[in-house]
Amino acid sequence: MVDYLRSPERYRKVGARIPHGVLLSGPPGTGKTLMARAVAGEAKVPFFSVAATEFVEMFVGVGAARIRDLFERAKKVAPSIIFVDEIDAIGRQRSSNLSVGGNDEREQTLNQMLVEMDGFEANESVIVIAATNRPDILDAALLRPGRFDRRVEAALPDRNGRLAILKLHASKVAMGPDVDLEGLARRTPGFSGADLANVINEAALGAARDGRDKVTQRDLEAAYDKAILGARRRFALTDQDKQRVAVHEGSHALVAYFLPGADPLEKVTIVPRGRALGVTQFSEDDCFNIPEHYVRARLAVALGGRAGELVTLAEVSSGAENDLEVATNYARRMVERWGMGEKLGPVSFPRDGASPASQLGFPSTSPALAEEADHEVQRILKEAEKTALETLTKHRAALDALAKALVERETVEKSDVDMIVAEAERAPTTSAR
Repeated sequence: MVDYLRSPERYRKVGARIPHGVLLSGPPGTGKTLMARAVAGEAKVPFFSVAATEFVEMFVGVGAARIRDLFERAKKVAPSIIFVDEIDAIGRQRSSNLSVGGNDEREQTLNQMLVEMDGFEANESVIVIAATNRPDILDAALLRPGRFDRRVEAALPDRNGRLAILKLHASKVAMGPDVDLEGLARRTPGFSGADLANVINEAALGAARDGRDKVTQRDLEAAYDKAILGARRRFALTDQDKQRVAVHEGSHALVAYFLPGADPLEKVTIVPRGRALGVTQFSEDDCFNIPEHYVRARLAVALGGRAGELVTLAEVSSGAENDLEVATNYARRMVERWGMGEKLGPVSFPRDGASPASQLGFPSTSPALAEEADHEVQRILKEAEKTALETLTKHRAALDALAKALVERETVEKSDVDMIVAEAERAPTTSAR
């Protein structure tokens, strides 16, 4: 594309038809806007950047007029690039003829964009680059050949990509000799480029706030914790709450510690952060294809806190609210999207808004099938809870010892968990993995 914008005549001589539209899709913060700017910068052509939300107004016809004006300006200085951010604001799939109502302004704006893209002459070197986080909800007319027929996925970076991004942002900051960027890259799967930039900046802010002229590993750790856990809250738990939170978080940690296939434990803390009274951190690997045994282990870990409260305190608390939400969402994905249900088997349920029936306000699946899916979800969750209960009952001595250590120290690293478990069970200091 860059080469075409630089030398369009070479391609016209051969008779090649260059795509007029490119769709960049991917999670927020993965650099879609930066990629579009980079293409324009490399090609040295004018760059028109707009957000699709700017076209949607209260008065019908305003958005369409703005689209016409934008394309006219781009054609006058061609070759050029038009970048439309968050195109799903106007490009969402249009309602079927059977539905009532609709957003006339949004649909008129979308129609005008389709007309403008169809109206490109063969010698007009104007390329439209659009970005979205939700390509699945875009209107099919946008994606047909001749419009946005080229798609580029801006995926979350892998470990090597994260390390390169961290090094790039760290090069602009005074870093101490003890900083371990490779370790940070390993511990940040699922982080976008923007997330990683924020971690480096938070570490620099922390160092400056404490009066240091260089960022240390301690600053990076604090910034990482803040990114995934939220800011530390300054208030004191009662002794009773502290004991319950220690049991809850220690139980998460030990289910993961002893259960094959679970994410490796990193550390556990009962220091309140964000909305959580305590947090158990795991070292997750980049995972692009999730096996069933891993999902089931994750469910058991998620329900481990609640199970630990039952084992040691004989009653549960509201502290498991988020755990239950996460576990239920995973179990429902297993049944409705991944075909891991025992009775339903290989079946995929339509996502919200993806079927014609749901667009008309009707259920996308039959009541009987939905009820059976609910039963499957309940069964999977009960099996996961049973696994957690059995694990913690078997290793009750280790749970009591870890909860006691958390009450005393507030934060326990993985290496300390190894020693606590070994001493409690009178075994060598080795992980049960």
